[in-house]
Amino acid sequence: MTSAQVQPQYSPKAQEIIQRTNELLASGGYNGFSYADIAERVEVRKASIHHHFPAKADLVRATVAQHRHAMRQGLQSLQQSIPDPYARLVAYSRYWADCIQASNPPICICALLAAELPAIPAPVAEEVTGHFNDLQAWLAQTLEEGVAKGVMRLAETPSREAAMFMASIHGAMLSARATGDAGVFWQIANLSTVRLKIA
Repeated sequence: MTSAQVQPQYSPKAQEIIQRTNELLASGGYNGFSYADIAERVEVRKASIHHHFPAKADLVRATVAQHRHAMRQGLQSLQQSIPDPYARLVAYSRYWADCIQASNPPICICALLAAELPAIPAPVAEEVTGHFNDLQAWLAQTLEEGVAKGVMRLAETPSREAAMFMASIHGAMLSARATGDAGVFWQIANLSTVRLKIA
């Protein structure tokens, strides 16, 4: 059962563990940390972490599920607050540009974890794949709406254009990290967005 169906309620301590895990995932991916690293940050014994999350796969799955849930809420908020689909797409790109500039978070954890497929545990991989499916569906809907309203033009089907846009965004995140220049993200994301607009 994926996070799209159920979103568990965690204790404050478990929630803190998830938050620290999110930070560590953004820094180094699935294999870039251990329970000892989390225990040091949360100031608890490793046994306490195992009490909440028996295995690392359980913890990372819960962390990705929360990330996925937050993303769906964020996309829904954009949908409701920005009527113009092109402006909505720009706002999505701008959100990540601001996050990467402030290093909060410095990258989408699903972009990093996707690069580790199929080496990560299946339950984690399922959530990562679900994240990409959720995002592509939202992007395709936004692009289709943009065409219907006469503010965007597509060279391919909405689904294919959504896949290309999503690849550009996540690739831009990795490029910004590789170059050590947060501005690289917006340069790529902006080009990917502007090409869709009807002048």
